[in-house]
Amino acid sequence: MGDSIHLSAADLAALAFFLAVWVLHTLASDGKLVSRVSLTTAMNAQREAWMRNMAEREVRIVDTAIMNGLQQGTAFFASSSLIALGGCFALLGASDRVLQVLAELPFGAASSHEAFQTKVFGLVLILAFAFFKFGWAYRLFNYCSILIGAVPILHGEASRNPLSETAVWRATRMNVLAGKHFNSGLRAVFFSIGYLGWFVDPVVFVISTLVLLAVLVRRQFFSAARQAVLGQPPGPGKG
Repeated sequence: MGDSIHLSAADLAALAFFLAVWVLHTLASDGKLVSRVSLTTAMNAQREAWMRNMAEREVRIVDTAIMNGLQQGTAFFASSSLIALGGCFALLGASDRVLQVLAELPFGAASSHEAFQTKVFGLVLILAFAFFKFGWAYRLFNYCSILIGAVPILHGEASRNPLSETAVWRATRMNVLAGKHFNSGLRAVFFSIGYLGWFVDPVVFVISTLVLLAVLVRRQFFSAARQAVLGQPPGPGKG
């Protein structure tokens, strides 16, 4: 199989390791592998709290502004993914020069044109995946805006009736789904950075994947951002 796609056994092993790391990190971030609460899971709880507070507000300008910010950020990354895709096709046109540069690197290994093109095609797939995730997230955030508008304005115990609870649940669920797809697209962008190590050498590919994993694990499970979401403010008289 490696010969048919012009890749060595080391290349295929490094690629399999990269994909396994991607899948395992995704499952861990979604709370399916480890018991420790991830930043993503903690923020999903805050999304629900946001929707419940939104239902109590008569004027929802703040909520609309937040949704606009989320959509604009998603649109930015979708556009960036398209630009990066264009860069990949430009890379194919300059393959001779790129291969020469890679061969001159300290850890660079000789690579055929066919293997290089296969690797670029893999990068195209990652960026295309990211674009579709961002595009779908943008649409879901738009749907969430509509569902927010459909939540009735009720106060106190009246807001706990079944119709209001259902409307809040729908808006919350759509918000969480939009965030999930946005995070998937962003994760693909991050892993595309680690993927670049493959153009140098399979060993460099594994190392860049491990470095990327360390950064992402720290941000999800041990970062100051996670502590800010889950932590408690200091008591009176404490710093």
